[in-house]
Amino acid sequence: MSAALAIHDLRVAYRAGDPEVLRGISLTLEPGEHCALLGLNGSGKTTLLRAVAGLQPFNGTITVCGIALQRETVRDVRDRIGFLFSTPDDQLLFPQVLTDVSFALERAGRPQAEAREAALQTLEALGIAAYAERAPHTLSQGQRQRVALAGALVAQPPLLLLDEPTASLDPVGRDELAQVLTRQPAALLLATHDLAFARQVARRFIMLEDGKITADTDAPAHIEAAFARERRVF
Repeated sequence: MSAALAIHDLRVAYRAGDPEVLRGISLTLEPGEHCALLGLNGSGKTTLLRAVAGLQPFNGTITVCGIALQRETVRDVRDRIGFLFSTPDDQLLFPQVLTDVSFALERAGRPQAEAREAALQTLEALGIAAYAERAPHTLSQGQRQRVALAGALVAQPPLLLLDEPTASLDPVGRDELAQVLTRQPAALLLATHDLAFARQVARRFIMLEDGKITADTDAPAHIEAAFARERRVF
């Protein structure tokens, strides 16, 4: 079985001649593996996720479920990814929650009734089925975050990329989200600076510092030490 995600010597600079914001990143994520990508703001977490989703030009190689990410394969790669932006409004496109969540399935050719039933089930799992007929703009930031997550989960993709999913959630919401993510069979790459949440969801922890991997471990204590070191620097 192919790795859910394989990255080799990933390098990103926003413009030619600029310093690289990701420098020589290599990692492999196996099917079903849950991994937290940790680091302070500016460490490169979001840039890495955007590169994997084909949203950021890069040098190096990225392979998702055996498909090398190239210009001609972007659609195939994205069909295998559920992506959650750090700001939910960046991905909520439709005037009704149910329509928004079912869109990925309808685009893939599922009948509308079937797609909407799957969307309702996903909303129910996230505790927000009551908002199915609502307009996203009438919801709180935390509620919109859950709707955006439902859109990422509904097609049951083999790879989930989540960017700061707890940013708008209260402690109860974080615990509920952790329970949902723990049950996900997909491989998960979770970008966060919330180490307590990461420990609930992940079994592998990768630390980014200044665009480079400085730790890759199953021992959260190693990451805690790295965070403490970075905070002393700042």
